[in-house]
Amino acid sequence: MSLQDDPFDYRVTKDGRVLVSRGGRLVVVVSGAKADRLVALLGRDETRDQELLARATGNYRRGNENHDHRP
Repeated sequence: MSLQDDPFDYRVTKDGRVLVSRGGRLVVVVSGAKADRLVALLGRDETRDQELLARATGNYRRGNENHDHRP
């Protein structure tokens, strides 16, 4: 299933954590410096956001990712 068919959702909490979900289920909580870097990159482009969120969850195809947008 592609990211377009089943996209990730995210929410940034007051304490700076990023809650990443997919299909209504929490997948991962990113916190600390990784969350700070991720938040700084999110919100500019939906396709890029999906790639960043997939990478943050470890849910992406190895070798097929774009190395220019690491969180």
